[in-house]
Amino acid sequence: MFAAERRQLILEMVRANGAVSLRELARVVQTSEVTVRRDVRALEAEGLLDRRHGGAVLPGGFTRESGFPQKSHLSTAEKTAIADLAAGLVGEGEAIVVGAGTTTQELARRLARVPGLTVVTNSLLVAQALAHANRVEVVMTGGTLRGSNYALVGSGAEQSLQGLRVSRAFLSGSGLTAERGLSTSNMLSASVDRALVQAAAEVVVLADHTKLGSDTMFQTVPTDLITRLVTDEPPVHDERAATELQALADQGVEITIAGPDADASAPGDGVPPGRQARRDMPLPGQRRTQAGGSGGLGPQLRSAAALADQGSGDRARVADLRRR
Repeated sequence: MFAAERRQLILEMVRANGAVSLRELARVVQTSEVTVRRDVRALEAEGLLDRRHGGAVLPGGFTRESGFPQKSHLSTAEKTAIADLAAGLVGEGEAIVVGAGTTTQELARRLARVPGLTVVTNSLLVAQALAHANRVEVVMTGGTLRGSNYALVGSGAEQSLQGLRVSRAFLSGSGLTAERGLSTSNMLSASVDRALVQAAAEVVVLADHTKLGSDTMFQTVPTDLITRLVTDEPPVHDERAATELQALADQGVEITIAGPDADASAPGDGVPPGRQARRDMPLPGQRRTQAGGSGGLGPQLRSAAALADQGSGDRARVADLRRR
């Protein structure tokens, strides 16, 4: 493929999706990330797109929201790894809320195996993933259907969440920064997500590395209300994502990273084949005490194995779905 053809395809992908990672661009145009980075730099010089945290976005500073068909094909491996880790946070008999998104849809597919679980959601995709789970009760909000992401929004959705109290909220979004927290490009979606946050004792954000450092129009969850971020390992060259992770941890967010397989660990380190290597990195700062959360813990970057160590404590907290 000639450079002009590659750049045209890159531009079409960014226009269709709003934001695309270098990794995804390289896969589609079948070339190296180094070459794609050079193409993106050339397109930025022409004012056709902006470079962001290991990827490219539409020019103008704020990425627009992509529809479900586009999102479902982006960062699929990363979303799968994130969903695997997030599912380990949910224990038998809990009541949780799960917001709309392709990553939360992946999470829902894994929650179908949790007995006695109650899931409150405004997402048709989440509800569909759990529809045949005999041991899971699904409670849907009211509201108006938003076809681009198959979510219920509006005053009906928000009113149905009033007075609700659950253990955790699992949310995704279009962008995440330490300065503003989680954000999205749609006002109605943002308003419902804020209502979901109000119903939960803890807030868990699911976001792959391409969203780190991206800032979109409507704030949904300020950083000081985010209990935990579950994300994937940023590429080595993506300094912006790494910097954003550090900044989030410094503000008290506990970060769980879906790292590489144990192949990357040293021989004889005791990590069984197929498990992710443990990586605990204590960071400076004092963790904020969340409503219903556990205060006094130093913020950390945590791997999957670290989650397993605390699993018994997390799963012991069983919350009933109740009205305040």
